[in-house]
Amino acid sequence: MNDLDDLISDWLTLPDVAERLDVEVSRVRRLIEEGQLISLRRGSPVVRQVPAELIAEDDLIPHLAGTITILRDGGFEDEELLAWLFTEDETLPGRPIDHLRSGQRGEVRRRALALAL
Repeated sequence: MNDLDDLISDWLTLPDVAERLDVEVSRVRRLIEEGQLISLRRGSPVVRQVPAELIAEDDLIPHLAGTITILRDGGFEDEELLAWLFTEDETLPGRPIDHLRSGQRGEVRRRALALAL
């Protein structure tokens, strides 16, 4: 599996995410707890961070929560889930995250469901 730092170059702290979404940090934590957003503990000092590409201009990218649910239900840990979203897939073509960002969930969800079985 690819190293996440090679796949994801831009990370946001929870306060940065809150500022982008124009909400309180507690709301960002709830989004993470509810499975609508993914954060990992990383950096120095270690803090919770979210890949910047999971955030559109002022909202979460479309169809992210459902895709997270499918993959988690299939046994994916968050690191594996992020690696899958940010890894090029020749059959799509491109990265699943790019398809979700453009609102094209169909093929991404089909692949996620196939992996989750």
